[in-house]
Amino acid sequence: MPEDAPHISRVFELQKDWIDFNGHLNMAYYTVLFDRAYEEVSEGFGMGERYAAERRLTTYTAEIHLCYVRELHLGDRVRGSYQLLDHDEKRLHSYQELRHADEGWLAATCEAITLHIDMAGPRVAPFPADVLERIQAMRTRHETLQRPERAGRSIAIRRRKR
Repeated sequence: MPEDAPHISRVFELQKDWIDFNGHLNMAYYTVLFDRAYEEVSEGFGMGERYAAERRLTTYTAEIHLCYVRELHLGDRVRGSYQLLDHDEKRLHSYQELRHADEGWLAATCEAITLHIDMAGPRVAPFPADVLERIQAMRTRHETLQRPERAGRSIAIRRRKR
């Protein structure tokens, strides 16, 4: 598991068919990018493709809150960050950012609850001890990070006071 806090992903390039008729990245592909960045973390926890195939355990996303901050366009390159905010024996609470890989500006954020799943059910199940140990090690590193200002946001129409 990488020792960086937060975890920073490899660089992702936008694909031409991800660009919508407005000329920017279609909203669905922000989720794809966040998912690809999470897959790197998941592999580090020992919960990648082999984990699902061999141990018949995996993760499902239960809830996400995406915020689109700045448009991405064809030719832009991004990196995702992953900060583990909390966890218990069956769940992860994370915060991610997509940033322009070359210029560093924030494009989007994603806060998520991820469930650990026994594929035999499928049903929510505790993390095995080896995986939980790696999750706890990341949480210990990430506890030193400041809580992101955008974490915990809710959806609402905010009225201006007159």
